[in-house]
Amino acid sequence: MPHRERIRWTPPVSLSTEEERICSRCKRNGRLYAFLRRHRAELFDESFQGDLAELYVDRPEGRPPVPPALLAMVTVLQAADGVSDEGAVNEAIFDSRWQMVLGCLGSDEAPFSQGVLVDFRRRLIAHGLHFRLIERSVELAQSTGGFGYKQLRVALDSAPLWGAGRVEDTFNLIGHALHVVARCAAADVERPIATVLKEAGATLLGHSSLKAALDIDWDDKEEQHRALQALLHEVERIRCWIDQTLDDAQRVQAPLAEALAALERVIAQDLEPDPNGGDETGARRITRGTAKDRQISIADPSMRHGRKSRSTTIKGFKRYIAKELDHGLILGVHVMPANQPEREATSPLREQVESHGDVTALYIDRGFLASDWARETFDQGNKLVCRPWRARNGKMYSKSEFDIDLAKGRVRCPAGQSQAIRGHVVRFPAQACDPCDERAACTRAREGRGRTISIHPQETMFQALGTAKATPKGRAELRERVPVEHSLAHICNRQGRRARYVGTDKNIFDLCRYAFIENCFAADRFERAAA
Repeated sequence: MPHRERIRWTPPVSLSTEEERICSRCKRNGRLYAFLRRHRAELFDESFQGDLAELYVDRPEGRPPVPPALLAMVTVLQAADGVSDEGAVNEAIFDSRWQMVLGCLGSDEAPFSQGVLVDFRRRLIAHGLHFRLIERSVELAQSTGGFGYKQLRVALDSAPLWGAGRVEDTFNLIGHALHVVARCAAADVERPIATVLKEAGATLLGHSSLKAALDIDWDDKEEQHRALQALLHEVERIRCWIDQTLDDAQRVQAPLAEALAALERVIAQDLEPDPNGGDETGARRITRGTAKDRQISIADPSMRHGRKSRSTTIKGFKRYIAKELDHGLILGVHVMPANQPEREATSPLREQVESHGDVTALYIDRGFLASDWARETFDQGNKLVCRPWRARNGKMYSKSEFDIDLAKGRVRCPAGQSQAIRGHVVRFPAQACDPCDERAACTRAREGRGRTISIHPQETMFQALGTAKATPKGRAELRERVPVEHSLAHICNRQGRRARYVGTDKNIFDLCRYAFIENCFAADRFERAAA
């Protein structure tokens, strides 16, 4: 039998009497289980199962693996119930709803193991097939709802996702990175890490806490400085031991090479030469300010500091979704480090969305306005709905109080003075501004200089957004974006505030599962409405 055929998942399509009884008891609080049981054959059709089978083409012939379609269903149930790999095995043994969906009702053993589930997840992410979960849920919703897509109205939104790695200050960041280096070096020479530390003369590592080993008054700046130099001496001792003990080939092999690179990176980003070091050669101090793209965790190097708003800081990632507004289905997801601008998420979201149809209306918030997708949507004459940035100038006249006529290429100030637009800055002459009665309310420029107005390269788009917001119809269109905020809130409630996995790739996979679940609930509503 061909390899692809041996790992197909072929559970019964028709419900047994016991399954009908379980489904009837799931009408209030377990609709997802009943829906997945009724539609598992459609969700995991021949085409999708064929793609999943390709994940295992590198396995030798022999005992076939657990059907990957069954494992994909397990990952969905994990997300729905928020359970670990170990918990998933237990649920498959003790929970009749899980057993019904997985086709093992009444079994005393789970049809998979933790190791198999971990391996499947790794293969699924490596091949990018977790995005197919969203595609299949959309296709199923299309069939149950009896509609198809040609023109799409799409809304985008984002929410914080705190990273799973521990966020550390400069001392702990360097100490943690150094400990990883020592552990990798110990593995290369096949000795206990305590032996390596003793041979290297390292005295600060190996304790329950680096700061406990330093044992200083952390409010004393001089003691902090001496503690930092002691830690850097520890770094040099470990480096010297590695140079003297390991050959060149060992030093450039992973994981030691990666650990050394991570150590160098955190030292370079957080420390700078100390100009007040005096006679102490090579003295360093903690960098004034924050390095761009600063790594904040050793456990998860992809985590970053960021902001959702002025009042909301993020230590980890941002998660993004793209939702089709007419039927309420999520068409795309993405996860990025928290310090990345939101416009950079639009490219992967757009690719996923446009595989389902043409976007004729895009509903976004201000963070996405600088994206190519927003600009091209407007330039092509399609609808772009977004609150424009507010022009701020304190209590003085803002840019919005100037009449900007792009067609005629002129700007008229509140006092009636007109000036031609040349380039991206309009400069009113001092001869017009100095004697003006409104000068004090318009500009803080010194005598002899007039007011300036910046003209954005996308000024036409911003003017159109401002005009739309000023009308009842435009404000009503802005409110049409609310459903994407509700969907993202549902996902955040299920997924939680903190990431389950380390790294962006695994967290994108995780978000795909929750988008799949959200779409299944929508498809279930379509099915019940059509009944």
